[in-house]
Amino acid sequence: MSEHTPASNDNDSTDAASGDVDELTGSGLAAEKARRLALLDTMREQGQNPYPYRFDRSHTLAELRANWGELEPGVETDDAVSIAGRIMLKRDSGKLIFATVRDRSGEVQLFISKAIVGDEAFASIKSLDLGDWVGVSGTVMTTRKGELSVKPVGENGCELLSKAVRPMPDKWHGLSDVDTRFRQRYADLIVNEDARRNFEIRHETVASFRRTLSAHGFIEVETPVLHPEVGGAHARPFVTHHNALDMPLYLRIAVELYLKRLIVGGMERVYEIARTFRNEGISPRHNPEFTMMELYQAFGDWNDVMDITEELITTAARDALGTTVIDIRGEQVDLADPWPRKRMVDYASEGTGVELHPSMPLADICKVAADHDVFVESYWGTGKIIEELFESTSEASIVRPTFVTGHPVEISPLARVDRNDPYLTERFELFVDGRELANGYSELNDPVEQRARFEEEQAAKEAGNDEAGSVDEDYLRALEYGMPPTGGLGIGIDRLAMLLTGVDSIKEVILFPTLRPEA
Repeated sequence: MSEHTPASNDNDSTDAASGDVDELTGSGLAAEKARRLALLDTMREQGQNPYPYRFDRSHTLAELRANWGELEPGVETDDAVSIAGRIMLKRDSGKLIFATVRDRSGEVQLFISKAIVGDEAFASIKSLDLGDWVGVSGTVMTTRKGELSVKPVGENGCELLSKAVRPMPDKWHGLSDVDTRFRQRYADLIVNEDARRNFEIRHETVASFRRTLSAHGFIEVETPVLHPEVGGAHARPFVTHHNALDMPLYLRIAVELYLKRLIVGGMERVYEIARTFRNEGISPRHNPEFTMMELYQAFGDWNDVMDITEELITTAARDALGTTVIDIRGEQVDLADPWPRKRMVDYASEGTGVELHPSMPLADICKVAADHDVFVESYWGTGKIIEELFESTSEASIVRPTFVTGHPVEISPLARVDRNDPYLTERFELFVDGRELANGYSELNDPVEQRARFEEEQAAKEAGNDEAGSVDEDYLRALEYGMPPTGGLGIGIDRLAMLLTGVDSIKEVILFPTLRPEA
């Protein structure tokens, strides 16, 4: 805690960033911006640059605390430092000004003495506003109460680096409107510690994935964002047009088919952390553009992939949170505990009270769906209806990490048939807290069977299924060169970040989520 009270200067604004229209009509935002702009004009008239080109700092604020955090109270050192940050708090006590500055790594107090910096510099510092960025050159000290501080020295001891023309949102109440928080993420990050923490956890999660995969011999690659064919998942794509080639292209809905081409080429273990696009609805769990990590491992199958899924997520939790224990619906769940595996058909059978299997007559399973108020499209088969019944009766009840396995062939066009049941595939989805976090399987590598699956997809597309894929001739040509036995995996980075940060909306873990246009 800072020694000085959490008072703001008179220029602070309550929720000023939450919207301009009402503020401009009389709450003071327009006048406050005009006052700050006038200060800029004055500075320029006096030959000062309120936006200098650079500042050389010697320490981040975290490094400052690491080096001098153990100083006893009331110690003044001769240790010179240069730091930079945004002014978050400021209190004027006559011949002393206390201020708190923040950089990405933390906060520290400034102890500004008129006797040390001189009258002119003190007046300039006094005119600084909350939100201004400053560079500070001075010495390290602690106050009598033990607050680690930097004491600016000389007339250039506290230099304005960037004038904030717009006042910050109120530090204590933040942005009152949730939509404004997501739309003006820059303002949200200034005042919302939870938002900053969420994105630090997300960063550590992705960094952990990269370390783990590198240790297992995986190579990170980049594949095209613009695809000539839609494939790799069931989703409606975004469509665009390439003028020079006069051809339609699709923003990728998955990176699977390109990564498996690399397995054919002999790269053996590859992964991509990919921005992916699906032209679908927006919800607390869906954003039209999102991030997937997909990997493919030659000579393995779905069991190997389930093992690495557990390792990736458990290690990421430990790296990002310092623990593998997280809270889910008020229950303490240790991700390090073994994750159970259970077939989708068994979940659906328990949920409906009827023994279900893709081999049963279509009319019978349609009756079960009707009994449970599950809508059925005319072109669906038994496998798709089983998936819908699972989602309707069982999905939301899965709290602890669980591999749901054995998906019907109909809904798994790229997965190998289960070696013990020709109606099912060696596919799994990982569910936690009622959310799907990952999807993987033993990859189909028979080009003849893959063509038949693609043709079924094409037929479904022509029957009205906008999410179905088409026949990808180039991918089939790649398979004809021979793809070794392979296990594949996709993990939703955004949903995993939701789990580890404990938030309920995907917008909390995407820096700039897709929103309706501002009114």
